[in-house]
Parts: sequence; C-alpha cells; structure tokens
Amino acid sequence: MTIRAMIFDLDGTLVQTEKLKAISYARAVQDLCSDKVSEAQVIEAYKNVVGLPRKQVAQSLVEQFALEAQARACMSDFGVKTPWQAFIQVRLQHYEGMLADPDIILDNQWPFNLQVLEQARVEACKTGLATMSRCPQATRVLEVLDLVDAFDFIATRDDVKRGKPDPEIYLLAAQALDVVPSRCLVLEDSPSGVRAALAAGMHCIAVTTPFTKESIPALNLLEDEWIVQQHDRVLSVVRAKMDELRS
Repeated sequence: MTIRAMIFDLDGTLVQTEKLKAISYARAVQDLCSDKVSEAQVIEAYKNVVGLPRKQVAQSLVEQFALEAQARACMSDFGVKTPWQAFIQVRLQHYEGMLADPDIILDNQWPFNLQVLEQARVEACKTGLATMSRCPQATRVLEVLDLVDAFDFIATRDDVKRGKPDPEIYLLAAQALDVVPSRCLVLEDSPSGVRAALAAGMHCIAVTTPFTKESIPALNLLEDEWIVQQHDRVLSVVRAKMDELRS
C-alpha cells in the first residue's frame, strides 16, 4: 500500500502554539482568579485537555480553578452568554497578542516536522492540514510561516461540527484530497488527535511535545516505534512507516 496523502495537525505539530495557548490560558486564569494561581499550575492542568476543542478546554479550566463567578461577571463586557465563553475572550486577548508578533511564531516552529511537510511535497504526496484552531488564528500562523500555499486542503475547527477526538475533520480532509483514509498518514502531537486519526481509519505517527510526552504512550494505541520522542528522528520514522506499508 502506498501513502497518497499526508495530513498534518498544526498546534504542537508544525509550530509550538500549544505552548503559547497554555501560557494564554494561564494568564487568563490569573486575570480572573482572586486566589494566587501559578502559571505552572494552569499549564499542568492544560496538559490533560491539550488538543481538545476550545469549549471543552475552557469548561475544564473554569471548573478546575473555580472561575465561574468571575467569568460570569465578564459576560456582558464581551457580549457572550456563558462563563466559559467569557473566559475564552479573556484568554484570546493574551493569545492574539502573542500571535501579533511574528517573531514569537517563528521562534516556536518545529523544524523537523516541517521537514516532513517539505519532503511530502517533494515526493508529490498530497498534503492537508487538520487543526482545532479557528480559521483566523490558523491563517495568521500559516501566513507568518509562509505555509498558506503548502497544503492542498486546509480544515479548521470552523469547518466541522465535532472536534477531535471525533474523526470528522480527518474524514473531511481525506474526502477533499480525494484519497481513501487507509492511504493517508497523519502527523499528530496530542492524544485527541491520535484518536481522531485512528478513528478515521488512517495511519498515524505521533510526535510528542512537553505537553504530551507521557499521555501519548499511555494511550496504548500506537506501537512505540511510531511514537517520536526525539524530534530529529521524525523524518526517518515517517520513511520507515511508508516503507512498511509498501512491503
């Protein structure tokens, strides 16, 4: 079997925006929380929800840090109807401020994963992007990295009803690329992303980050050889996967 398409996650896979997101959530918690909460505490909590849709992440953190009352008090300021939405708006002020600085994005690239994307294009493999970021944030990151035209199809959270770990976004990408799922190889970094790719019937290689280096192996969904803990090995692991599938 030959892989016809490679589909990439964005946050945590091509660029370390998961780290930036974690920091933005931490600052939002600190903005709202009357008790002293450290950035490290929030980032540790974020590890448990990394890769999930924004609503689930926000609801989890609002509950864990008892922010409902403070967030509810901000609802009218942002014209939203729920505390988690208000919390998101506080967090977006921090996150969009970081995205506004191109140097921050450029400094947080994952170069070895980007090499896989480059190699896929050299080998005339169709390429797709499937990200849980909303379209404006994803577009901003891709523009700074000069990757807007690097993909044959881009899907964001705005394009699907259900976020990862539901397979909808990966099935959408496969359909748009006109490649059956069994001939797609996904590069992911989060447990929810791995679950989504496998549920879609695709092959998956997980490249862990400081946020997922423990949770990915704990899934027991991928053999150890397809979990990349050292980023400089990712291209060789991808080639090994493709060779295995051809044999």
